[in-house]
Amino acid sequence: MANTTIAAGSTFSLQHRVAERHQVLGRVGFSNLRQHQRHTLFFTPAAPALRRRFYPSIGIYQVGQSASDGTFNSVVCSSTVEGADKLSTDKSRVSRLVNRGCKLIGCGSAVPALKVSNDDLAKIVDTNDEWISVRTGIHNRRVLAGNHSLIYAFTGKDNLTDLAAEAARKALDMAEVDPNDVDLILLCSSTPEDLFGSAPQIQKALGCKNNPLAFDITAACSGFMLGLVSAACYIRGGGFKNVLVIGADALSRYVDWTDRGTCILFGDAAGAVVVQACDIGEDGLFGFDLHSDGEGQRHLNASIKENETDHALGTNGSVIDFPPKGSSYSCIQMNGKEVFRFAVRVVPQSIEAALENAGLPRSKIDWLLLHQKQLSGNGYMQANQRIIDAVATRLEVPSEHVISNLANYGNTSAASIPLALDEAVRSGKVQAGNVIAAAGFGAGLTWGSAILRWG
Repeated sequence: MANTTIAAGSTFSLQHRVAERHQVLGRVGFSNLRQHQRHTLFFTPAAPALRRRFYPSIGIYQVGQSASDGTFNSVVCSSTVEGADKLSTDKSRVSRLVNRGCKLIGCGSAVPALKVSNDDLAKIVDTNDEWISVRTGIHNRRVLAGNHSLIYAFTGKDNLTDLAAEAARKALDMAEVDPNDVDLILLCSSTPEDLFGSAPQIQKALGCKNNPLAFDITAACSGFMLGLVSAACYIRGGGFKNVLVIGADALSRYVDWTDRGTCILFGDAAGAVVVQACDIGEDGLFGFDLHSDGEGQRHLNASIKENETDHALGTNGSVIDFPPKGSSYSCIQMNGKEVFRFAVRVVPQSIEAALENAGLPRSKIDWLLLHQKQLSGNGYMQANQRIIDAVATRLEVPSEHVISNLANYGNTSAASIPLALDEAVRSGKVQAGNVIAAAGFGAGLTWGSAILRWG
């Protein structure tokens, strides 16, 4: 077995030493860093004014054979502190932090009770089941009741927070983690039920008596990938043990239900995973790649707009354009042609970059899990399958190892990846130890991928 040390240098404040270490690791990979053999990676924090004799250094060492030889390399960390005998610093806590890995140990999902078929849509727009299924592959989608009571005869009512909480409970049950042992809740959503975020309401619904931090992450269809990587950073760098990552969206609230080009594409759902701290040798997030490009916002958005009726309020004539008009968000606007071009270019590149960061060859991928997205626009309805085919071909992943549930749910935004993962795990398709290449892309424009191991 080969033992190598890895090298680079950085200087920063003591309280940020662990966070900076993981920022560097995010660029070079969490697993195989053999290109930096025979070097040492040392972080020498600049000491605070009252602790100028305190110079801790953290060394990060690679242990193991090449992944191409059939084994996964791991990163082992150690720390040394000069002058620690003169201070009351808890050296053991630093060692525990830098030796942490993280793994996915539980998943869950939830969908609204209301199922809307293609035949149901044909009653409100000029379309039919064949036209939709041939062009999109979608047969059904789930929609939160109460949003469109004038369209659908349905007596039930549910909300996104309840869906997210249900998915979270299922994930906690699978992981055998008590809600009171949750340290952090990340809700990845672009459609919260409160302008200021819905994550704290999920904490309340779960009955987490220790009041763990809960907040929202907004990154559209890439949200879950950002949440997953954020959870890993909080565990590796912040000492958190159990983190709930939830992807939940209700895009049906922002769909023009008179436009057959877009209303057929979207559905509502929630999915969740439990990410837990572990020894570095059991680490289950091998590498990742995250990006955004604000130039592409014009191609996919739901921008804010002023309410036309508010002009009747008038003013007292003393201030022009005051008080401001009320505002709301427009329906989803999409240039399918441009988003398609964007996706077929960046998704394969992102997964390949994540694989490179992880130090893994393509042959190690057991499953390919992509965001389930459909694009509107003439000739681009089948874009999701074309994107999947392009990525699978480039990565040499056979079609039977591609996870997809688009036919039953449509595009559920941040929920699509954890929803599909949960179904694959509970059906026995994905087994403990399987390596998954997952990628999300969407509005922003944002995109990201991660190479992870289930269980």
